[in-house]
Amino acid sequence: MSKKYVYFFGGGKAEGSKEMKNLLGGKGANLHEMTNLGIPVPPGFTISTESCVHYFKTGRYPEGLKQQVEEAVKRLEELTGKKFGSTENPLLVSVRSGARVSMPGMMDTILNLGLNDDAVKGLAKRTGDERFAYDSYRRFIQMFSEIVMGIPHKVFEELLDKKKKEKGVNLDYELDADALKELVEEYKTKVRELTGKEFPQNPQEQLWMAIEAVFKSWNNKRAIEYRKLHRIPDDWGTAVNVQTMVFGNMGFDSATGVAFTRDPSTGEKILYGEYLPNAQGEDVVAGIRTPKPISELEKEMPEAYKQLVEIFDRLEKHYRDMMDLEFTIEKGKVYLLQTRVGKRSARAEVKIAVDMVKEGLITKEEAIMRVDPKRVEQLLHPMVDPKAPKNVIAKGLPASPGAASGKVIFDSEEAAELAEKGERIILVRDETSPEDIKGMARSKGILTSRGGMTSHAAVVARGIGTPCVVGAEEIEVDYGKEEFRVGDVTVKKGDVITIDGSTGEVMVGEVPTVDPEFFPEFSELLEWADEFRWIGVRANADTPMDAERARKFGAEGIGLARTEHMFFEGERIYAMQEMILAKTKEEREKALSKLLPMQREDFKGLFKAMDGFPVTIRLLDPPLHEFVPKTEEQIKELSERTGIPAEEIKAKAEALREANPMLGHRGCRLGITYPEITEMQVRAIFEAACEAKKEGVKVYPEIMVPLVSIKKEIEIQKEIIDRIAREVMEETGIEIEYSVGTMIELPRAALTADEIAEVAEFFSFGTNDLTQTTFGFSRDDVGKFVPKYIELGLLEDDPFQVLDQRGVGQLVKVGVEKGRGTRPDLKVGICGEHGGEPTSVKFCHRVGMDYVSCSPFRVPVARLSAAQAVIEQKFERKRKPH
Repeated sequence: MSKKYVYFFGGGKAEGSKEMKNLLGGKGANLHEMTNLGIPVPPGFTISTESCVHYFKTGRYPEGLKQQVEEAVKRLEELTGKKFGSTENPLLVSVRSGARVSMPGMMDTILNLGLNDDAVKGLAKRTGDERFAYDSYRRFIQMFSEIVMGIPHKVFEELLDKKKKEKGVNLDYELDADALKELVEEYKTKVRELTGKEFPQNPQEQLWMAIEAVFKSWNNKRAIEYRKLHRIPDDWGTAVNVQTMVFGNMGFDSATGVAFTRDPSTGEKILYGEYLPNAQGEDVVAGIRTPKPISELEKEMPEAYKQLVEIFDRLEKHYRDMMDLEFTIEKGKVYLLQTRVGKRSARAEVKIAVDMVKEGLITKEEAIMRVDPKRVEQLLHPMVDPKAPKNVIAKGLPASPGAASGKVIFDSEEAAELAEKGERIILVRDETSPEDIKGMARSKGILTSRGGMTSHAAVVARGIGTPCVVGAEEIEVDYGKEEFRVGDVTVKKGDVITIDGSTGEVMVGEVPTVDPEFFPEFSELLEWADEFRWIGVRANADTPMDAERARKFGAEGIGLARTEHMFFEGERIYAMQEMILAKTKEEREKALSKLLPMQREDFKGLFKAMDGFPVTIRLLDPPLHEFVPKTEEQIKELSERTGIPAEEIKAKAEALREANPMLGHRGCRLGITYPEITEMQVRAIFEAACEAKKEGVKVYPEIMVPLVSIKKEIEIQKEIIDRIAREVMEETGIEIEYSVGTMIELPRAALTADEIAEVAEFFSFGTNDLTQTTFGFSRDDVGKFVPKYIELGLLEDDPFQVLDQRGVGQLVKVGVEKGRGTRPDLKVGICGEHGGEPTSVKFCHRVGMDYVSCSPFRVPVARLSAAQAVIEQKFERKRKPH
């Protein structure tokens, strides 16, 4: 006995169910489910996905398939009283694809199959409507010829338009039966001209040609692109659904339409959709005619509308989700042709999930699991209006979400000046460095031609919530001419562009955007998420404004405050440069003393914003050369300001230059060679903490030593920290509870974490640098090859966006286990950008971290992901204090 490949549905019974979507595809499984529910579904049968997989593996149909299809056709004939190919009462069917997940618009559908020169006469006789019969036939020839025989759609549209002009009419349905008969003959002549073959007249031949076409459509260009985009495996295959035709084009008591049980844009609980009277399904989907809103159906066909509302309500309650449906009304009778869980906007996704909990349809856990954390971030930024036209000229990496339009400016100082005058600016650079921070902070958007998802531009932009596209390598920036070029398009300084940091698109001109709102259902969903998660969520924040925004989004402290970003504001850079150019320790200390009060105010602002929550402050990390002027103009300006000869400044800059600065004189290495830098920063931290505490603020400073790889490094730095802390507390008479820890961002640190934990009281995994040093990838250059690696399947994701759990993740796991082996109460977190990426957050939960820290706008993403991690594991652990 051959394996079962064909599953029948009809007469109120079906051989499948919604649980069988892997075998029957989503469309097929739901047709079977609706049939079993007693919903009016035209009878038919589903050919399983296994048949498609077999076809692609072997190049032929599986054994027994043809016989099973013949038997199913006979059952259809018995059930409907119609006969395939009959000249009296022909059975007509639709042939549709249906993968296990919805792939809208990707696969091909054929309607009215079974019509030929004889059957069309039988259909006309049976229905008493010759116009309807020939309209159905010309549609079938057009669809079949396009999908199965490869003749372009426009060939037939041109013939149709020509016929309408010839007859003096504007709309398809104004053509009479004689005109349609002529059109059918013209269509068949065109098929013969273009293929050298007659249009097939045998219904069995038509059916098998259509089945094969559906199988082949699994590998059409659109389907392959869609699968790549949505990571759908190539070996799933598609099912084929053969279903008795019902007709929405039998006059104005017939119609076809699509509907959603709720508004897919807002999530509002209203029937949403559109329909066309006297039309077939492809007219709505293809936009051939302008459809009417479904609310008008209540006036035109009140009984049919009432039936639809009852069916939609039943289906939503049965599936416990917002449903997308296709329906046909034939002579006043309603039929459902398809149902599936409806696609929806991020906002609607949240609202529907929360509303359905309140309606008693789903649980809080289900609501949390239904919302995609990656889409949540879209709700916090302006987005390109999906209805607006746009001219995309380049595409880079979507580094920081949100959309922004503004004038192109290439110099960060100029960008800052113009922005302060109220201009909307997009800062365009090859790449950014810390000295660009002022212009970056004031620009509406940032675009770079180089760099990856953890490049300077990407990290800073996410932190300040500015839309950013990086690594747009098609863009050639010319600072001399103050323009950038993409192919034959030139964009000059002052020209307006729009960037979309959610998609990576760069567009010419101003494209309208829609503003975000922190709406009540979103807040409620996040509160539910907080009930379930036990891992803490902090934010990476460098300014009081960032910290306040982070608190608004629900951050429970600061997991990373980068002190170097504070040195580029106003006069501070001068004091920093003075310190770097100093020849003696005394000169350095004099310059640092100017920085101390500025840093103290910075830290005090952070403590106030985070009143009652911990603040992790990373000591100076980047190499000193980043603070030294680079251009002749900047060197001249510094020389005039300090009196130091320009040649001496150039020599110092050259002396500081490193072949590989990311692995050079930075992090704790700076604090060890110049302990006075550490002393100044620690004094500023504790003076700020004491002042804030005196004013009634609850402060919990955590001082983090960067780039440690040897236990002795943190020992040396901790001695300085403890000494200065004691001095300040004695001077002020105020005690501060604090801790000293380190960033684990080098493989050696992870492997010797047991030794480092003898000194460090907490670990924070800096997975940006840990990824860089584990892979040996420069994070600023990965854009040149990582996309190719992903395309070839060498990597599943960019490891700077999604934590590499098999490599970098194993070092994290080892670091956590070894650290806690030495110090069981060791607090462990993550402060790389992975702290806001959903799968990485779930990994952090599984390895037992205490918290994740991410840019403020990703805090809600992390809160939701952390709750999903608990629900996924069905793992309960008492939530720890953070």
